[in-house]
Amino acid sequence: MIRKIKVLFVLFSTFIFSQEDQKIIKKIFDTCMNESKSYEMLDYLSNEIGGRLSGSLNADRAVEWGFSELQNLGFDDVWLQDVMVPKWVRGPKEFALIETEPGVTFNVDVCALGGSVATPSVGIKSNVIEVKSFEELKTLGKENIDGKIVFFNRPMQANLISTFQSYGEAVNQRTNGAMEAVKYGAIGVIVRSMNLRLDDFPHTGVMSYGTLLPSKRIPAAAISTNSAEKLSDLLKINPDLKFLLRQQCKQFDDVLSSNVIAEIKGSEYPEEIILVGGHLDSWDIGDGSHDDGAGIVQSMDIINIFRKINYIPKRTIRVVFFMNEENGLRGAKKYYEIAKQKKLKHIFALESDAGGFSPRGFSFTCNDLNFSKIQNWKKFFEPYLIHSFERGGSGADISLLETNENVLAGLRPDSQRYFDYHHAENDKFDAINKRELELGTFAMATLIYLFDKYGLN
Repeated sequence: MIRKIKVLFVLFSTFIFSQEDQKIIKKIFDTCMNESKSYEMLDYLSNEIGGRLSGSLNADRAVEWGFSELQNLGFDDVWLQDVMVPKWVRGPKEFALIETEPGVTFNVDVCALGGSVATPSVGIKSNVIEVKSFEELKTLGKENIDGKIVFFNRPMQANLISTFQSYGEAVNQRTNGAMEAVKYGAIGVIVRSMNLRLDDFPHTGVMSYGTLLPSKRIPAAAISTNSAEKLSDLLKINPDLKFLLRQQCKQFDDVLSSNVIAEIKGSEYPEEIILVGGHLDSWDIGDGSHDDGAGIVQSMDIINIFRKINYIPKRTIRVVFFMNEENGLRGAKKYYEIAKQKKLKHIFALESDAGGFSPRGFSFTCNDLNFSKIQNWKKFFEPYLIHSFERGGSGADISLLETNENVLAGLRPDSQRYFDYHHAENDKFDAINKRELELGTFAMATLIYLFDKYGLN
């Protein structure tokens, strides 16, 4: 009888807590939909500051803006964490054309890949060899590639539901294409943009030369998907056509930049840190609204929402704007280094770096016990259609914080349109839907509320 009473008491208590949580979560939702600052903050970051490549003047302006905004939101402490970052400058707009025969040319849309060397001032002009893989490069060998421009034309795989998986399976041709092609005597590489849509926007992104000496490095550029299709078709008609590429990018010495950090001390467990953030830097050819302006403003707006509903966190909530995610992860590495030195206890870290589209759920890196606990929270997200909870990656900037006991998570918006904009000139504020952005803020605020209230197992 006593045992039955205890069981009934536990069930009743759980029911009461569940009802209370539902009420608070509904209040978070209403506040996000009616009083969120995410959209207006992103408007300023995107339209008044713009693209924020590490080491640039705009990146410095973004740091100043972030510091000021976080102070205005009423955090207990706001500070800058110095970090040295690479400085790569694109220079004047790139130029490329296809020459099918003397005097017959077609202009194509290209942009230098981040970290690439420049061409000579007059450009490079040569025959083109089209490949789909590094294995194909090896099969063709130096005798077929020497002195030519390698054209990597492996599309992102269209028949995968996860566009991030499609990206992951195609992106090595961008990151390592030049390093591989130079082994066989190539004088340059052009890479099909990482984009599932056919359009005229070339998509930049980081590339690497590995340990190649500067004198051995060759220029690398992305070509838009429409232009890639055109080049491939013309090569079938005339394998001897020429391609001209001209770009004037330059790598400078590292410069000083900063992560921007703010926190509110927990009222009961101040030593337990809940981190939420995104990366403040972006590429330079758009304004980085989806990648990752959305994640920045969603992260900082959570405290605005908590204040409006009079929620006082039990645990310390820390917002971090990481610098240099796009081409080096220097900010993440510096943050981890300092956190390790200070023996900080991060129980939960949440990153938003997958765009400002409608949230579908979260991916979690954690042990089985914690994931089982998280699964019980799906019921709070189901009414809002944000209940896809999966094991998997969280985010590049928080990945170093992983332990056997803590939980890392990544917001997972609908990904189907993300790569239409990723690293491209059209990643601008007008591509942001206000309601979708604010739904992401709501999802993140709700998950942080639950972790703050219940902690880890």
